Amino acid sequence: MGKILDVIIVGAGTAGLSALREVKKQTDQFVIINDGPWGTTCARVGCMPSKLLIEAANAFHHRNTFAEFGINGADSLTIDIPKVLRRVRKLRDDFVSSTITTTTELGKKAISGRARLIAPDTIEINGEKLRAHKIILATGTHPIIPEPWRKLGKRLLTTDTLFEQKKLPARIGVIGMGPIGVEMAQALSRLGIQVSAFGSRNTIAGISDPEINETAIQLLQKELPIYLGSRADVVTDHKKIQITAGKSAIEVDSILVALGRQPNIDQLGLETLGITLNDKGMPSFNSNTLQIEDLPIFLAGDVNGEKAILHEAADEGFIAGYNATRSENFCFKRRTPLGIIFCDPNIAIVGQRYQELSKQKNKFVIGKVNFANQGRARASLNNKGLLHVYANAKNGTLLGAEMCAPAGEHMAHLLALAIDRKLTVHQLLHMPFYHPVLEEGLRTALRSITAQLPVGRVPDLTLCSTLNTNAID
Repeated sequence: MGKILDVIIVGAGTAGLSALREVKKQTDQFVIINDGPWGTTCARVGCMPSKLLIEAANAFHHRNTFAEFGINGADSLTIDIPKVLRRVRKLRDDFVSSTITTTTELGKKAISGRARLIAPDTIEINGEKLRAHKIILATGTHPIIPEPWRKLGKRLLTTDTLFEQKKLPARIGVIGMGPIGVEMAQALSRLGIQVSAFGSRNTIAGISDPEINETAIQLLQKELPIYLGSRADVVTDHKKIQITAGKSAIEVDSILVALGRQPNIDQLGLETLGITLNDKGMPSFNSNTLQIEDLPIFLAGDVNGEKAILHEAADEGFIAGYNATRSENFCFKRRTPLGIIFCDPNIAIVGQRYQELSKQKNKFVIGKVNFANQGRARASLNNKGLLHVYANAKNGTLLGAEMCAPAGEHMAHLLALAIDRKLTVHQLLHMPFYHPVLEEGLRTALRSITAQLPVGRVPDLTLCSTLNTNAID
């Protein structure tokens, strides 16, 4: 064991690379360690390849609207799934290469291997012991797979393996209807695969608003069968796979397991730190500084189980890297919560969720808009979905929103900014709304809130009377 380093970073995913950027600003006495392929989960098996698959699926699905637009010949269109998957991998590899560049330039400061803590300031890696003043653990997560299902071998897929397939089977069962399950179930179905989806809960994609949840389920069920509210089990032999849930039994060729991901803490050595671990083997840590108890160790990114979203992981890497290179810890204000599921229509949750606010009866009001008759949505044959905006019942301050709506990803960003700035509904209505845009639906929801506030409706530079004109009302 040689000299004491300033910082050791374990994990080269989004959080680890973000921490690396901060550490490099303050010291060159560091190493970054990674077990397995270099390149972030987002670039390799998460955000980017999944969106590439979704884009291909949506492009092919649009053929179903051609006749309405007066475009003939949709029935003769076909899809080449092996070619789709080749494009996914080609662009995926490009995204991965850009993340790997950051670490390949480090030379001996980037170490491949499995690290294990043997003391609060010491890591063992490849038979060597490394000491540091501070250690950042950013080891990420891996897919949850029930042990009995592993006997399916190559017939069991996760997002870690899905994009490596050269072709896809005719029938796939998607088990788990969280964000990943919803995205992949719809995308695979739109590629022409016979998909059956299963979720143990009666809610999907993390939605907590009952009306938004019902809308999302109804829209998704128009494209594929969904079995909710019962735990799925898998019965298999060498020839067939049967998924059972409640009274349903569906035969498939392969299953895509989307039950979430669990922290990579196995064999990490957390038990050597002399602190209490919970029933999942996790230590307690400060969510604002990311320090584990009073130890010189920081837990950043998906591994801590708090906010498994890329921009949150990047922020946590920054916080850990910043604090690991200073003599005292600093707390940073976190961004407005924002989650987006890239199904069609988009599902998005921003700010405070309905579940949180529903505990405060009469303290918030809901603005609603149904996109079935919204002008721009009708023009693009995308007129489906529902948006709920939540605001303080006394002063109209924006609190949050849940939606299953066209252009939800963009409206969610607009609302996140408004919530961060603590704007009221009236203040947001001062913003110009061009015509015709989908954001006019957001304006409708905002105006429905103003009608419920004590001050009543306040003019926002348009006529207050109803003219039955989409541009004004």
